[in-house]
Amino acid sequence: QVQLVESGGGLVQPGGSLRLSCAASGIIFRLYVVGWYRQAPGQQRELVATITSGDWRNYADSVKGRFTISRDNAKNTVYLQMNSLKPEDTAVYYCNAAPPAVLARDGYWGQGTQVTVSS
Repeated sequence: QVQLVESGGGLVQPGGSLRLSCAASGIIFRLYVVGWYRQAPGQQRELVATITSGDWRNYADSVKGRFTISRDNAKNTVYLQMNSLKPEDTAVYYCNAAPPAVLARDGYWGQGTQVTVSS
């Protein structure tokens, strides 16, 4: 059984930082493309960042220079370090894992963790 369990969300003031974690089980984690997506109320789910098995990273333009994705294959965990947070970063953040050549939407999803940026 595949499980992706996110943690680290919460309430933070504008300009603050948060670190999200996603622990995976039931997959050969090191072979998967893993990433983070987010969904704000009334909006579609969107890409935040992904990282391949070869550590190639892709970021949404809106988070470049502020967010950093990383992975620890020994711990089957992917991280998202979020700095200089803005109110528009408020959303539910979802972890995703997909094998190579499989679309993210057809991969595995976590349950989501809420990130709220507000003063």
